[in-house]
Amino acid sequence: MISYVNKLGAVRVGGSYPVRIMGILNTSPESFYKKSISIGRQKIIDVVHRMEEEGADFIDVGGMSTAPYLSTMVPEKIEMARVINAVKIIQRATNLPISVDTCRATVAKEALELGVDIINDVTGLKYDIMMPKIIERYCPSLILCAYSKKTITGNQVRETKKLLKKSLEIAKSAKIPRTKIVLDPAIGFFRKKGNNSFFTRINSDWVKRDLLILKNLRSIKLSMPLLVSVSNKSFIGKILKKNNPSARIAGSLAAEVVCVLNGADIIRTHNVAETKEAIT
Repeated sequence: MISYVNKLGAVRVGGSYPVRIMGILNTSPESFYKKSISIGRQKIIDVVHRMEEEGADFIDVGGMSTAPYLSTMVPEKIEMARVINAVKIIQRATNLPISVDTCRATVAKEALELGVDIINDVTGLKYDIMMPKIIERYCPSLILCAYSKKTITGNQVRETKKLLKKSLEIAKSAKIPRTKIVLDPAIGFFRKKGNNSFFTRINSDWVKRDLLILKNLRSIKLSMPLLVSVSNKSFIGKILKKNNPSARIAGSLAAEVVCVLNGADIIRTHNVAETKEAIT
């Protein structure tokens, strides 16, 4: 299978290039992993500098948690204020490409106006009907996650590929070259039930779904670079019986190594230094 080399911002990903690391910086107090939360100018600067020193290739900043099992919806104005404030601080602190984790077009627009390189949409451009128009206007690099507003049944590998293909079609209609796109199989976002609109409902066991996807990453890639985010997620807690996300680092590193062995090109993580050591 051909493996294409794409670019997120100015960084080449995929093919024979090294596995890249995306460090997570959350400005949302409601985020599930409390150690990832950075509020306040100096805290953000310190975290960004630390992640850069530890080997991060990108900084992914979010202003609203999308964890399916939490009730974390906040108004757009709050999400926007958090993201824009953080982006301005990060831009002064580092030259690393910045990814903004949002599925709201207004938030994406304001971030792109500031020169943000990447939009990371956990709904694959499907939640906000205005998102494709904003994406077409600014032509950023994209991270597209598998997502459906309808319940998904049947073979989860096959259905995940279908969902990613649909997002690629939307991106194509918005005139985004495939060379600026990375795919994400949305580990942790397929559930029987949830408390927000950002997850995909399934009738089968969600832990088994995630494990099946990790086992079959190469078949999901669609000849595209693949980003995987398993850091401290609840399937690890379920398997290891670790209710506290802070106790899941060892499980996270093991899962990230499996991801790399199975074809992941980018690992999105809370634990940059540990991940860097584990996968290189």
